[in-house]
Amino acid sequence: MNDKQDTQAMEATLQRTLSALGNIVFGKNRELRLALTCLLARGHLLIEDIPGVGKTTLALALAQVLGLEFRRVQFTSDLLPADILGVSIYEPATGGFRFHPGPIFAQLVLADEVNRASPKTQSALLEAMEERQITIDGVTRALPEPFFVIATQNPLEQIGTYPLPESQLDRFLMRLSLGYPSQHAERALLTEPERREVLAETAAVLTPGQLHELQNAAKAVRTTPALIDYVLALVQATRSHRGLRHGLSPRAGLALRRAAQAWALLEGRHGVIPEDVQAVFEAVVNHRLIASEERTGNTSMAAQILASVAIP
Repeated sequence: MNDKQDTQAMEATLQRTLSALGNIVFGKNRELRLALTCLLARGHLLIEDIPGVGKTTLALALAQVLGLEFRRVQFTSDLLPADILGVSIYEPATGGFRFHPGPIFAQLVLADEVNRASPKTQSALLEAMEERQITIDGVTRALPEPFFVIATQNPLEQIGTYPLPESQLDRFLMRLSLGYPSQHAERALLTEPERREVLAETAAVLTPGQLHELQNAAKAVRTTPALIDYVLALVQATRSHRGLRHGLSPRAGLALRRAAQAWALLEGRHGVIPEDVQAVFEAVVNHRLIASEERTGNTSMAAQILASVAIP
């Protein structure tokens, strides 16, 4: 196939992927696009909302539609790092220790209710999310490729939650909230088959190899010098904002560029435009913006920052 045919085939694949996700998670088209954007950008996803709005279903849908090996870890207050990473057990027959891998050794790991576990257990994910490897007993073991963490967390005001530290939050490319469904979507939930039944009957649209190709295509989406200047201006605006303790880090700037490239790919563009940056800005930066004492609410700050920076 020529380049035009390759592009058309890629766009058709992405649309089939979004359509399959939309058949499972109703009325959340923008959130689904952002979630797929996050994975195309090789990022990890944090979904924060009250129980029962479809956080786990979204994670299961992504694993099923993208054809990824899936493991779920239910985070609780007594969960230990070894329960996630694995443990070496002495075997008398061989006279040595054998490593038994934990659920982290999967292509997509759902850390369900991640903020119900202790900070020590939460920190077990840090190396895995950043380096895509873990080190146990002095031995470094690579994780599968691709490797994603999708974590869900309940609002911090709920009983039995531990806030994620800033270093942990920064490992997530995006944070999303699903919110309540629209009345139309909720009616469909009540009248159509259970979502888990639909999920079980849904065939994978992609293979891990095809996903890898799409990730490479997202990475290759062009960013002009003017576009990079716009990203830098947004980052600098957070660093001078009076309502914030500190601004975005260089890692956050890289995350914003990668997410904008993936969003542009979903939109069928070969180059990033400012609207792509704006589309992903709040999802990328909201969990990274720490309000000063006299300010509350990060979403309004992100909107203020977008409004204050001129589009090139």
